[in-house]
Amino acid sequence: MGYVSNGRASGSAARGVSLQWLVALAIMLGMLVLGAALAWQGYSGLRQTLVAAAGDAAQQVGKTIDERARRLIEPVQSSIRLLAYNPSARTLAQRLQQLPQLVAALDANRMLSAAYMGYPNGEFMLVRHLRDPQLLQRFAAPPGTAFLVQTVSREGGAVQGEWRFYDRALNLLQTQARPDYRYDPRMRPWFTEATAQPDTVLTRPYVFFTTGEIGMTMAQRSVDSGAVIGMDVSVNDLASEAQDLRMTPGTEIVVIDDRGNVVAYPNLQRVIVHEGPAVRLSRVGELGIASLQQLFADLPQGTRPQPYQVHGETWFGMRVPLTTLAGQDLQLLIAVPAHELLAGARKVLFEQLLWTAALMAVLLVLGGVLGRRIGRPLRLLAAQVQGLASFDFSREVGVRSRVTEVRELSRVLSQMSGTIVSFQAITLTLSRERNLEHMLDGVLTHLVEAAGVSGGAVYLYDDDHTVLRLAASCRGEQYPGELAVDDGDQQLAVRVAAALGLHERSLAVVLNDRGQALLGILVLQLNDEQACEQVGLPFRRFVEELSGVAAVAIETRQLAEAQQNLLDAMIKLLADAIDAKSPYTGGHCERVPQLAQMLLDQAVAADRGPFASFSMSEAERYEFRVAAWLHDCGKVTSPEYVVDKATKLETLYNRIHEVRMRFEVLWRDAELAYWQGLASGAEPQALQAARARSQARLQDDFAFVAQANIGGEFMQDADIERLQLIGQRRWQRHFDNRLGISRDEAERFAGVPPATLPVDEPLLADRPEHRVPWGARKPPVAKDDPRNTWGFDMRLPANASNHGELYNLAIRRGTLNDEERFKINEHIVQTIIMLSSLPFPRQLRRVPDIAGNHHEKMDGSGYPRRLGERDLGVAERVMAIADVFEALTAADRPYKPAKTLSESVKILVFMARDGHLDGQLLQLFLNSGVYRQYAERFLRAEQIDEVDVAYWLEQMRCPA
Repeated sequence: MGYVSNGRASGSAARGVSLQWLVALAIMLGMLVLGAALAWQGYSGLRQTLVAAAGDAAQQVGKTIDERARRLIEPVQSSIRLLAYNPSARTLAQRLQQLPQLVAALDANRMLSAAYMGYPNGEFMLVRHLRDPQLLQRFAAPPGTAFLVQTVSREGGAVQGEWRFYDRALNLLQTQARPDYRYDPRMRPWFTEATAQPDTVLTRPYVFFTTGEIGMTMAQRSVDSGAVIGMDVSVNDLASEAQDLRMTPGTEIVVIDDRGNVVAYPNLQRVIVHEGPAVRLSRVGELGIASLQQLFADLPQGTRPQPYQVHGETWFGMRVPLTTLAGQDLQLLIAVPAHELLAGARKVLFEQLLWTAALMAVLLVLGGVLGRRIGRPLRLLAAQVQGLASFDFSREVGVRSRVTEVRELSRVLSQMSGTIVSFQAITLTLSRERNLEHMLDGVLTHLVEAAGVSGGAVYLYDDDHTVLRLAASCRGEQYPGELAVDDGDQQLAVRVAAALGLHERSLAVVLNDRGQALLGILVLQLNDEQACEQVGLPFRRFVEELSGVAAVAIETRQLAEAQQNLLDAMIKLLADAIDAKSPYTGGHCERVPQLAQMLLDQAVAADRGPFASFSMSEAERYEFRVAAWLHDCGKVTSPEYVVDKATKLETLYNRIHEVRMRFEVLWRDAELAYWQGLASGAEPQALQAARARSQARLQDDFAFVAQANIGGEFMQDADIERLQLIGQRRWQRHFDNRLGISRDEAERFAGVPPATLPVDEPLLADRPEHRVPWGARKPPVAKDDPRNTWGFDMRLPANASNHGELYNLAIRRGTLNDEERFKINEHIVQTIIMLSSLPFPRQLRRVPDIAGNHHEKMDGSGYPRRLGERDLGVAERVMAIADVFEALTAADRPYKPAKTLSESVKILVFMARDGHLDGQLLQLFLNSGVYRQYAERFLRAEQIDEVDVAYWLEQMRCPA
């Protein structure tokens, strides 16, 4: 019951949404998306249009105000320039004669508030048109007054202020003496600025104190410099002009100067600020209009409307510079509420959405009917195609239907199933087959099947010989093995088809790598039906795309092989460089990998014994070969004079020559003592005997020191004591030993006080300057060193080097002291550090361990990590045996003679018995005859002697 229930549930889940309703919903949703997109697009377009129109309107407002300002300024400027050519009047009577000209200028422009003249002696005359009844009342003008003339004269030295009232015909109605009227034009900016230059000047906007109007003063010096003519221009009309040009009822418009002072605003009461008796222009922030205040605080760049927020409401702000008022940096600020500006766009959006919803309802019904008619045959086809959904492409797919599309779909699905099978096979071949030729054979076979052609061939380009070589072929005709070509031939495909004799019966596609370099060519041989018909573009594209996949696979494999060869060559190059570094150790890095590979092959091939279950993949074997070639790469850091040290006193040269020279000095001292004795009258025979004894002792002592320097025999305690006695002999040095030395040597003398010459020195000595401290070069090999991240566990000598003569001559075995032996052993530390820093791929991740553990021992007493049997794999144990055996049998070491085959096997057996080497691997090494195979290839004939393998295997079983 559970199975049936699960089946029903699965079938119900598989049914999903009916095609009938899916088509209806698709049409409805498509219409919804389309309608919404169109509505939004229309809204966005209309919105952008309205915003752009607002920007254009703002520019037009600016031009209109500019034109209005031009109409205000230019007549005034013309009048002033005309008046400037009049001769300057020197008396009040002469000035009053010029009254008609000033009145004419006032009558010509209603925005002129006053016209006046100032003189260098401080005299002044002003004509004001009294149009406003408030001004008539303020000045107590007699009835019929049209003009007020205010004068300041200095006749007789006294300042005289007078007001004169005239009617329209310039008849004098009344004269008033005004002693308190002492206006001095020379103190005013318009006078000083106009006096300083010949052109017309225009002051900044300000509030006229007399009339309360907002305006500017225009002034110009007369031609004869006898007066300055000025006129007050009111800009109140600009405010009314701006009021009439509003785009929406809520639009705010203001004209400001560069200091933020309001020059024009529809509500003049907000523009003028009274501060006691003085008045000034209001600032934008003092208008109380938040939209304008916010706009001024963050002026938009350019002339395009910019949106901004004021109390949660969106506004569009615009800034239009005004250009007519020369010398005045005025600009027009316009703030438009977004809801007013975009009201029409939102209305259009709402109407479009309503039409979309209505159309969706109609299409939902229509879609349901169409979906029902289409879905019936498709449901039958879906039942047959179910196998494709289950990844079963072997089932036949097809239904009968009168609907052409359904019938064609059935046929295409059948072909698609076969094509998918071929593609699966091609993909599997590309991903799994490593061999290039096998990969091409498989891909070509499946491609021929998928394309339905008669046959095919793949040629790969040989760059060295400029030929195409046949790499794979499938069915078809007999294809030639080579084709001579030119890789730069643009008609390569055509020429290859012609060379094969196929012409129109083929489809040839050139295979190029990512750099468009020629890799080869793919040729498909068409059948007769395909040859008769024109090869279609889809089929050609299909072949080209598939050939691109094949080209990538070919390039990838060729690159992988090239990189593999390059890596192997670089590893071999490094090993050869290490061997070439020293003429005495050449070949070690080459012989050890071959010996290790021979022993490893025997372990892998063993079908019984302890290694019967041991196996390695091809990747692991390659990993081992890489590690074997790199096992001593750290030797590039080992000093050659240490690696090749043949005598105890050898550094970069053999210092026995220095010691011999000191003996020579003592020899000469004995000769001198003899001759000095004769000169003083001593007995000749006694002197000769003493000289002979001294020189014989010197010969014997030097022979002993020289023999000790060889390091061939074990040094006994008595030998070391004799060295100490010989070293105590004194010789006299007359020359400063601090001259002609390097900086490093001088630093070692830093703590040693200089001796007074001549000085007696021991014949052999360990001097302070012989010890070279570690300094910053101290390697991180101590277990507790925080820099040690590799797990090293080695004892670090006290000094980096010690060149002490007695210290080195007293080495008991061999030629290396503790510091030099550490320097030799440090090569494996550097090997691990160097290899651990390389980004090895996953299949080579154990290279540092295999290469770096070949000096470890089974009992844990090796170096540099003191690893034991549990920590060492078969690969590391093989490397250890190979390294030791090669070192024992090597005939190119200056510090030891080459050992014979039997001597080397004896040492290996003892090392295995002492727990240093793997005994089971050593048994395989001997039983398999690897030791003799290696000897026949690399050892000298005199080294190859008989080895009693059975005896030594028995010795391995005996306890040590």
